[in-house]
Amino acid sequence: IIAVTHGHSDHLGDTVEIGKRTSCRIFSIHEVANYIKSKGVFAEGMNKGGTVNVESISLTMTEALHSSSIDASGFSFDGGSPAGYVIQIGGHSIYHSGDTTIFGDMQLIGELYGPEVALLPIGDRFTMGIKEATKAVELIQPKVVIPMHYNTFDIISQDPLKFKQAVESKTDTKVVIIQPGQSFEL
Repeated sequence: IIAVTHGHSDHLGDTVEIGKRTSCRIFSIHEVANYIKSKGVFAEGMNKGGTVNVESISLTMTEALHSSSIDASGFSFDGGSPAGYVIQIGGHSIYHSGDTTIFGDMQLIGELYGPEVALLPIGDRFTMGIKEATKAVELIQPKVVIPMHYNTFDIISQDPLKFKQAVESKTDTKVVIIQPGQSFEL
């Protein structure tokens, strides 16, 4: 499964190429799904609040507050609304916020889905920064939070240890910092 959060190139990435060489299922907001389909790859559109089930995996699309253009061949066009996802598998619940700022309904995501793990951006400038992401952890109340969307460009350079210190001094949530190439097992 590929769950695309929005149309920006650092998130859409190699989805089309991967889709062409595999039989994976691709889900995204309708506008992004239509773009992927225009490239000859099957993608399934969905919308916020909707859930799809693929075998033992449940994927629910959630709100995200960001922008979502698709840049192709030197042109930029509307990529619909950005999104996050709650993934439920094997009795576990994971919240991937997508690129977003903090919003009050993150508390509802925590209450409705009880994610054990949350992946939240801390890069600032284009998403929330450390201060806002720390407050988001307080709203969601996961057991573990993994910071994301930072240090990939100079202008979103952040110290994840500052996030770890802020979160762990205010909540019972454990911060797990994953380096490129590393993984995390539930």
